[in-house]
Order: sequence, then C-alpha cells, then structure tokens
Amino acid sequence: MDKLDAMNAFVKVVSLGSYAEAGRALGLTRSAVSKAVMELEQLLGARLLDRTTRRVSATEAGLAYYESCLDILARVEETEMQVSRLHDEPKGVLKVNAPVSFGVLHLGRLMAEFMGQYPDLKIELTLNDRFIDPIEEGVDVTIRIGVLADSSLIARRLAPARRVLVAAPRYLKQFGRPKSPDDLTRHRCLNYGHSTMLQRWRLTRDGETFSLAINSVLCSNNGDVLRAAAVAGQGIAKLPTFLVGPDIRDGRLKIVLAQFPPVDLGVFALYAPNRYLAAKTRLLIDFLAARLGEQPAWDNFES
Repeated sequence: MDKLDAMNAFVKVVSLGSYAEAGRALGLTRSAVSKAVMELEQLLGARLLDRTTRRVSATEAGLAYYESCLDILARVEETEMQVSRLHDEPKGVLKVNAPVSFGVLHLGRLMAEFMGQYPDLKIELTLNDRFIDPIEEGVDVTIRIGVLADSSLIARRLAPARRVLVAAPRYLKQFGRPKSPDDLTRHRCLNYGHSTMLQRWRLTRDGETFSLAINSVLCSNNGDVLRAAAVAGQGIAKLPTFLVGPDIRDGRLKIVLAQFPPVDLGVFALYAPNRYLAAKTRLLIDFLAARLGEQPAWDNFES
C-alpha cells in the first residue's frame, strides 16, 4: 500500500476507532488496514495507536500525525478537483447528513439540482434528527437547525430558521385567539420535546427573551407530527416556517401572538476543521448558501 493510501487508512482507523470499521469503509480487510498502520509506524519510528481488545485510540504522536494527514489528504483532493475541473466534473462520494423534515421538504430537491450540475459526484444522504459526530461517522457535511453549542466543528450559516406560533382556524374558533403570552397557560399546546411535563416556551418581546410555562397536550421529537396535529385543530404549535410556511399561505394555519415571536434559529452546515476544505464539500456548502440565503422561499407567505 502506498503512503497516501496508508495515511487514509490510518485516518479512518482514528476517526472510526476500529480496524474492522475502517476496513469496511475502505473496502479492505482488517489485516490490510492493520498492516498499513504498522508500516507507517515503522517508517516514522513512533507508535501511532494504542490498541485494546475493544477500541483503538491515537497516541499523542498519533493525534499530531492524524491532524497532519487530514490536511495532506484534503490538499491532495483539492488539487485533484482543481485539475479535474479544467477538463471534467468533480467526482467521488459526498456524504451528507440532515434532519428528517428539513431533508424531505427542502434538501431533496436541492440535492437533485446539485447532482444535475455535478453528475459524476455521487451523493450519500442520510436523514435523522439525532446530533451525529460527523468525524466519527465519516460525514462530509452535516446540516443542523438550532442555536449551535461550542464544538470543534466549523459551522457556516446557510439561512435563518424563523419560528412562529400557529393554530388552525377551527381551533381558534373553538378556543379563542390568545391575546397575550400568559393566555397560553389556558390553551392546548403542541410542543417539540420528549415529555409533556414541565414544558416552557421561550418567546421574545422588543428584543428581550422570556420564558413561560405551557400546557403541553402533545409532545414529539418530530415536527411533522406536531404540524399534523396543529392542522387538525388540536392546539397551538411552535414550529419553523420552513415546515408550516405553505400551511400559513394557504390558510390551514394562522399565526398567533405575532408580536411575541419565538427565538429564531439558524440552518447551518457543519464540517470538520481541516485547513484545506475538500472541493466537493466547499461546492455543496456554497451551493446551499446561494440557494437558501437570508430570505428563503419558505418565508414567502402572508400571515
């Protein structure tokens, strides 16, 4: 195995924590991956990995070498992509992860358009709502919605994710329209979460944020479930406009307490902090930022 292939094998072992997993990701046997790493250690005269019966982890020297390998491999790919663009389209596999609802509603069509521009670039798109470790799972770009916590990943904001309080006309006719946030304690609320107990919503007023208790009659960790319940007249929901924009536009849902909007979120692209960003990753992130922008199409509705 040549040095670049060996470096790639080493990087996979560190990121996945297993020779077997690295072998599966690369289409190699476990022994071939192990041999490649041993050859690197012999070449460098340093132990790169601590091996146990359950997991493989990098030594101090291994971590330093891992960071260097990431940069070198990214530079090689970037160079190849730059040369390729002179006479061909970008190639290879681009792994993307995104939330389920956003992926189905918006990312699917965008990825189809992106594939039309780069037909030789293969896409692996997985959708789930858990926060994954993109480095550990070998994902190039992770799309996440929220207020991001500090992490070692690089985040680029692609678009705002405005949220609104909405209810169906039939619900408002039966229970009345809340006139102040305090009225929500007397209304049926549909909340994003894992428990109906001790639920609170954070709203804003004149730039200030405040929190108030709500009466949660349904909670779910999926926005589509809450949207369906709201459209069916089961309560007031706090949902992003990328999910309910068409319902507001077509009158299935009405915005309530518009003067007290929930705290806005953002749509972000997360990727590993390599100094030399792979061309395929940069192409996708630039494409999504251009297509979504600060005034995304899902906010084109009349409240």
